[in-house]
Amino acid sequence: MTFPYPPRRMALLVLGCVVLGVGVAMLLTADLGSDGFSTLVNGVSIASGMSFLVCNALISLLFLVVAALRRVFPGVGTLVQVVVVGWTVSFLIDQLDTPDGLPWRVALLAGALPVVAVGIALYLGANTGAGPAESAALAWDPPVPFKWSYSLVQGGGAVVGWLLGATIGLGTLAVIVLLGPGVDLASRLLRLDVHQGVATA
Repeated sequence: MTFPYPPRRMALLVLGCVVLGVGVAMLLTADLGSDGFSTLVNGVSIASGMSFLVCNALISLLFLVVAALRRVFPGVGTLVQVVVVGWTVSFLIDQLDTPDGLPWRVALLAGALPVVAVGIALYLGANTGAGPAESAALAWDPPVPFKWSYSLVQGGGAVVGWLLGATIGLGTLAVIVLLGPGVDLASRLLRLDVHQGVATA
């Protein structure tokens, strides 16, 4: 039995997930608000009393099911994204300290966004399967271009999470407005097709 994905695509997947994890750790360390998906999970956790981990698993499954109904199916990249990004963030978050002073935190946030965008572009460009939030956005492209459908997914998650009691901040708004177009720009500069970020052999 041969492995369905060439080594180059697997390397691109792992590299993208590591870069994404670095960017997410920077975003969290800036402490100016989380992404919309995490805000949604946190809000559901607050409202339901369930742990963040359980809510994350349930909402991730829901997003993947919705994507599958639109013929965007999970793949090995879906699992690798969750594991590698999670491990990278967990490791780095213990090494990084939130800077003193708002200007430094804003600077860290500004640096985090392009790193996250490049990481998403790389791992989706491997076409081995997408994570929950990206799958939900890809499920609606077409008719809605990914750079806007991703903003809608993040924005919708942030609004629902906020209504359920989670907090939002400058970082949340920056992710909603800038990350989708940022991924689109990064993919064009790197000549990667994130719009086909589904599990293809």
